[in-house]
Amino acid sequence: MLIAIPLLFIPVVIYAIVVLSGVVGTGGVAAAEQALHDPLFTIPMVSGSGWNVGTGDLILFLALILLFVELLKSTSSQKVAIVNHALSMILFVFCLVAFLLFRGFATSTFFLILTMVMLDVLAGFIVTIISARKDMDFGPG
Repeated sequence: MLIAIPLLFIPVVIYAIVVLSGVVGTGGVAAAEQALHDPLFTIPMVSGSGWNVGTGDLILFLALILLFVELLKSTSSQKVAIVNHALSMILFVFCLVAFLLFRGFATSTFFLILTMVMLDVLAGFIVTIISARKDMDFGPG
């Protein structure tokens, strides 16, 4: 049954933890947004400059990897895939509401996560429709 849970739920929860821990703390929404952008570490590049990697970047990287896995899962024709599509739709609605109504979630980082969740929903339904159309037989009876 754990296979039915959308993997993109993980970056949404991590993002919520980062943002809400900043909001609940003394800094408010500004501190939460700053926590997403502050570099955690810097990777030296050959050009001599440094690549600053922040919490938001790591969350997006994780979300991209999990989106790839979700797209692979959407090609499954098991019954649990329907439950996964429904839960992905619920996650999308939750993310959309959070993006529109909660100040800490109105960031570019969360918008990109929201877009990935939307792509997961669309891919799931499109793959299901295409595979259902191929399963139907319209030949002479």
